[in-house]
Amino acid sequence: MIFHQTALIGAYIIDVEKIPDERGFFARSWSKQEFAEHGLDPDLAQCNVSFNLKKGTLRGMHYQIPPFAESKLVRCTRGRIYDVIVDIRPRSPSFLKWLGVELSEENHKTLFVPKGFAHGFQTLTDNSEVFYQMSTVYSPDHARGFRWDSNNIDIAWLTEITSMSDRDRQLLPCNPDEMFVFHSSTT
Repeated sequence: MIFHQTALIGAYIIDVEKIPDERGFFARSWSKQEFAEHGLDPDLAQCNVSFNLKKGTLRGMHYQIPPFAESKLVRCTRGRIYDVIVDIRPRSPSFLKWLGVELSEENHKTLFVPKGFAHGFQTLTDNSEVFYQMSTVYSPDHARGFRWDSNNIDIAWLTEITSMSDRDRQLLPCNPDEMFVFHSSTT
């Protein structure tokens, strides 16, 4: 695996190292040891799959507060998505900055999302599937989110929104004063 540090401290784009042969290729997409060596949370507690019928489907921006704050490893296993993260750690130099990266079945990239980040994505093709590995189980009482179009973040989504849950549609704009629950600048 090849780890690329992003401009958002603690967030990485991870490329697989392909070992090609006449059948195709083999590559490792996760290693507890390699994640720990890079200072990333190597714990996994839950895996999720999100299947999305329509291009333009938007999910997000979601996060969980402590003690259920979670890191995520996100990969698109079918189709293409525009994966977006926002640093919501008040003491971080990249507080309220966002990063968007295309993940697809073709590029095999994975995005490591550290604790203290909100996460969302928009599908760029019909019938897209996203696979998540989570460090913590889902806790409805600790789940939070903010609007995908919050003016103080100004995420540049790539295409028209065609589908969104009622829950996401009703989220409030990002309020930086509510991010006090994330105290550390790097976790």
